[in-house]
Amino acid sequence: MLLLRAREKMMERFRPLITAHGLTEQQWRIIRALNEQGPMEPRQISDICTISSPSMAGVLARMESLGLVTKERFTDDQRRVLVELTDASVDLVRLISKDLEANYRELERKVGPEVVERVYRAVDDLLAGLEEDEEA
Repeated sequence: MLLLRAREKMMERFRPLITAHGLTEQQWRIIRALNEQGPMEPRQISDICTISSPSMAGVLARMESLGLVTKERFTDDQRRVLVELTDASVDLVRLISKDLEANYRELERKVGPEVVERVYRAVDDLLAGLEEDEEA
């Protein structure tokens, strides 16, 4: 419950920025992942963004119709698809990122940069420990 409350408090700060640009949280997570990682297959995006595969198919279809992503089939395996950002999405990242950075600076001002750093480290450690369990 504590992690869910923390997530919701954080999203209260950032959700208005995302929705002001006509995006859902899922769409923004996908755009961020593709911007940071480059083109990927839907299953890879699902893993990174923690979005189920059935939901991912619908979200990507909507994003493609909105001109936010393109999908291209692999030439050697027509069952596989590579998803890539459009120029419009790259422009959105640049635009939204400025406001997001300002929100992060305000957060650090409010709670202190050392608190933010400790939280990042603790969450990284938690995820690393949980991922080790999955691999064992």
